[in-house]
Amino acid sequence: MNKTLALLCGVFFAFQVSMRAAEPCDAALGVWSTTGDRSEIRIFKQGDKFFGQIISLKRPNWPANAPQGMGGKPKNDRKNPDPALRSRAIAGIQMMEDFTYSGGTEWGGGRIYDPESGKTYKCKMWLTGTNQLKVHGYVGFSLIGRTVIWTRKSP
Repeated sequence: MNKTLALLCGVFFAFQVSMRAAEPCDAALGVWSTTGDRSEIRIFKQGDKFFGQIISLKRPNWPANAPQGMGGKPKNDRKNPDPALRSRAIAGIQMMEDFTYSGGTEWGGGRIYDPESGKTYKCKMWLTGTNQLKVHGYVGFSLIGRTVIWTRKSP
């Protein structure tokens, strides 16, 4: 009896997990490779908001000829407008925040931080296929901005 109950609970739990993963609002969750495979971003959810964190860089260290004696050292957030954050490693930065599901295959209302420029932009993103995510950062109106395409690495 206990084994049967445990089996039924396990099947019910697995069903709930699979149903949750199939929810359209969660379709962007997972690990994504940025344009040019320069870094990997993990998109995750907290409450009803979506966030993104840099989990790895293709080239995590500065090149040998980097200025200011940085050659060979881990890349840091040196262009951050906040001087207190300039020494933090780029890998590990939460660079996307506050996205909400807009319906269909789109998420909006978020912001994206570019550690290469130290600037933060308004942002929206949408799936163009199961494994392709368009990310559009902009200032002011969404007509002006830049769109990049990321490729899913894992769910």
